Amino acid sequence: MKKSNLVIVYHRQPYEEIEVDGKIVYREHKSPNGIVPTLKSFFGAVERGAWVAWKQVDPKHKDKDFEQVVRMNDSYGEYNVSRLPLTAAQVRSFYHVTSKEALWPILHSFPERYNYDAVDWPVFREVNRLFAEAAVAQAEQGATIWVHDYNLWLVPGYVREMRPDVRIAFFHHTPFPSSSIFNILPWRDEIIESLLACDHVGFHIPRYASGFVATARNLKGVEIVEEVDVEPTLSPVGLALSEASVATRIRHNGHEIRVDSIPVGTNVRYIGEVAANDATTEREASIREALGGRKLIISVGRSDYTKGTRDMLLAFERLLESRPELATEVQLLVTSVAAANGMAVYRKVQHEIEQIAGRINGRFGTLAAQPLLLMTSAIPFEELIAYYRCADVCWITPLRDGLNLVAKEYVAARRGMDGVLVLSEFTGASVELAGALLVNPYSRHLMDEAIERALDMPKEEQRTRMQRMGASVEKYDSTHWATHTLQSFRQM
Repeated sequence: MKKSNLVIVYHRQPYEEIEVDGKIVYREHKSPNGIVPTLKSFFGAVERGAWVAWKQVDPKHKDKDFEQVVRMNDSYGEYNVSRLPLTAAQVRSFYHVTSKEALWPILHSFPERYNYDAVDWPVFREVNRLFAEAAVAQAEQGATIWVHDYNLWLVPGYVREMRPDVRIAFFHHTPFPSSSIFNILPWRDEIIESLLACDHVGFHIPRYASGFVATARNLKGVEIVEEVDVEPTLSPVGLALSEASVATRIRHNGHEIRVDSIPVGTNVRYIGEVAANDATTEREASIREALGGRKLIISVGRSDYTKGTRDMLLAFERLLESRPELATEVQLLVTSVAAANGMAVYRKVQHEIEQIAGRINGRFGTLAAQPLLLMTSAIPFEELIAYYRCADVCWITPLRDGLNLVAKEYVAARRGMDGVLVLSEFTGASVELAGALLVNPYSRHLMDEAIERALDMPKEEQRTRMQRMGASVEKYDSTHWATHTLQSFRQM
């Protein structure tokens, strides 16, 4: 088996597993939109590519019946997929407990949600080392190993020990908090030391990059080699997540690390194609008929306390209390999809969301119309585009979010149309989308004011704002992110 130039290390497998006639087959994702297809597009820029992910297996079959490396051949080319056979106990400890109950709340600045007691750090180390071993096994001499997200924080350090010859890159898909929050983690030194083994560390926006650099300086005394002013279109002055300047090169123990800030984009071309096809037009007509002249507000997210769905629903309830006539004039469609199976914290969030939704419909609904429609299953992406095109308002107000592609998808789906994007100041995308109606989701008053303003906004103002956002979404699309990242890799 030939080694690869580029090895992508990500916890998700790069395909869908489908059972056909009792056999498991691997199929390419239907939609080219999203982070997995975006990452797979990088294989077109290298001679040979590989992917490392995990798959839960029965320990009885772990050694004899499991094919660890499979060869894929799809529209992105041929590439190896190295799958780590993790047991249910390993998955629970590494992913559900350590990643989601300890690391996730700290990254999103919710220290009150942090659970240290249940963490088995040796298991987290063990799984990260398994990822590192699989990655170096696929990498040719001098290859680039590109690691993704916080649950693989320790992989770069292990890779550097095993293969000093390779180049190591890392990308954070989450926020990176201030050092005072990050330092709550008792494993902070080990994590930062591993990240400083990289040649390239990437973040969505400058604020997150600055959080990392400040933490690295405080904990490890790193030297800032280069600092630049931030491009205004990626961090305008005066926003909650604005950052005037950012370090782009740092040095630790004689080793230089490039620090990059570039937001992942959406596949604007594909969304435009879906929006223009006949099936979408038919879906739009069906949705509009069901609405019966009511305005549609859409909110798409997961059942996670960071997503702010509870606060959004309470704001909607207050809206109907103050303007009861809207109960028959507005339809709010909310998707709240389970974030991770088997986790009590998310079940509690989902239960509260369902309770509030039921109360709203009980108070303001009639036999003829329900003001709120709650969906707990994901809407297929092609169908979602039709809903975006019918939605007068997209309401995205997480309490904290690394980026939020839904906001960009809404804008891309409504190119040339009006519409209002109500967006939390604490999403990474807020620094790019200058035409959004930005709101502080921690303020009841400001949330109430924002949704009323969105529903009452004149069409001319809507179109002006959408044009500004559309230009940004087109500029910083998925292709731009890929091109920028490849250029940064060449400078490592």
